Amino acid sequence: MSQEKLRIGIIGCGGIANGKHMPSLAKLPQVEMVAFCDIIEERATKAAAEYGVEGADTYLDYRELLEDDSIDVVHVCTPNNSHSEITVAALEAGKHVMCEKPMAKTAAEARLMVETAEKTGKKLSIGYQNRFRNDSQYLYEACRRGELGEIYMAKAKAIRRRAVPTWGVFLDKEKQGGGPLIDIGTHALDLTLWMMDNYRPKYAVGTIYHKLNKRENAANAWGPWDPKKFTVEDSAFGFIVMEDGATVILESSWALNTLLDGEGRTILCGTEGGADMEDGLRINGEEYGRLFTKKPALHTGGVAFFDGKSETDAEREARLWIESILNDTEPVVLPEQALVVTEILEAIYDSARTGKPVYFKDGRKID
Repeated sequence: MSQEKLRIGIIGCGGIANGKHMPSLAKLPQVEMVAFCDIIEERATKAAAEYGVEGADTYLDYRELLEDDSIDVVHVCTPNNSHSEITVAALEAGKHVMCEKPMAKTAAEARLMVETAEKTGKKLSIGYQNRFRNDSQYLYEACRRGELGEIYMAKAKAIRRRAVPTWGVFLDKEKQGGGPLIDIGTHALDLTLWMMDNYRPKYAVGTIYHKLNKRENAANAWGPWDPKKFTVEDSAFGFIVMEDGATVILESSWALNTLLDGEGRTILCGTEGGADMEDGLRINGEEYGRLFTKKPALHTGGVAFFDGKSETDAEREARLWIESILNDTEPVVLPEQALVVTEILEAIYDSARTGKPVYFKDGRKID
């Protein structure tokens, strides 16, 4: 690396940068944020003042930031339609890249990101922070130890009853590529495939709906949405069959008339046991001729004067990402894994549009 500390540039200083990336990086002694870029100058200036080193640079054009050879790492926190363009340019400029989810707006763009990372030898990871939750980490270890056996049926759940994000470009299909499927469905699918360690889809069938997004003055967590600007789906569902016969059902919605909501969750059914995140983490199985259900204690509190606070999932994500660079190890979220997630999401959109199944070969969607 160019300095004793990794020098980081932030591209996109909006909600996700302020809510996750910059606060988490600020807690790491191994890094310093030295450059900030945003198309709105005030946002870059504010971020630099709050999180940057003294004299941190600010930019309106990400290309100018990438010209700084002293920057080691770039975090891409922009709308989906610019993820690939900026990531590819950053990798080619010799930077390691953490790109926010989803990996890209299209599978072709995501493939280019993987190819460029391979060509340049720089590390690339995608911001799937749900992998770093305490319950996710515990369940992943249980899966790797074979406690569930062969996982042959799973459900990826990302359902909101009424929580449509009304700010930024979330409702803009051109900039985002889609609605809840590509926004929160991507988290649930990534979590599920990671637990299964299964990245070889065979075919996918999908449906998308525009049933509630044109309603005026609708009830919503963040206030009514503007129907004229709501150009993405309000719900999307997918049925995915893997090459080994395993089934994955994907549910995603920002607005659905259901009380069975919850997001960033997975349900797993294996030959030796099962697991779900419907009421905390629950693992079920059979032992000594009896069925059992266990709920691991994932908090660390319970002691007087100690509330058990530890690093958040976002902080753990940032730390392990930076450690992968410093130690030259693989990041937790591999770009090849994120690419398969993107391929499946695009296949669901394609299937919904055509009314036909979409097939894959070697994890890649057949056009």
